[in-house]
Amino acid sequence: MRMASDFEAQLRAASLRVTRPRLAVLGALRDHAHVDTDTVISLVRAELPRVSHQAVYDVLRALTTAGLVRRIEPAGAAARYELRVGDNHHHLVCRSCGMIADVDCAVGEAPCLTASDDQGFVIDEAEVVYWGTCPDCTNQRSAQ
Repeated sequence: MRMASDFEAQLRAASLRVTRPRLAVLGALRDHAHVDTDTVISLVRAELPRVSHQAVYDVLRALTTAGLVRRIEPAGAAARYELRVGDNHHHLVCRSCGMIADVDCAVGEAPCLTASDDQGFVIDEAEVVYWGTCPDCTNQRSAQ
């Protein structure tokens, strides 16, 4: 689990100032993976009640641009944020409740997949979203 001092070091290494809103956003994402912006705002406001929506949006943008946070956008869903970056992992999304879980690359290292025709691109990442029904939703359907 990453502590505040780890976050401070990461911010400095990314040439970002260490601020309370940035630390609060990183802490929220440490404790709650795959959350949307509104949830991040609520979590940060529990620690910093006067932080503005815009400040949180700006922090998320800066952290994403710096590569400290990953933004994922499953089709038909709000953007979500997570701290797991740099490993080109993929995601499982429940069609019923929207729960998102990480799944490691299917084969090897990033980009984990080989395009049938790369058309001259140097591919360094592949984004895969597996859609289905999570165990909880499957069990609820079976119990009905």
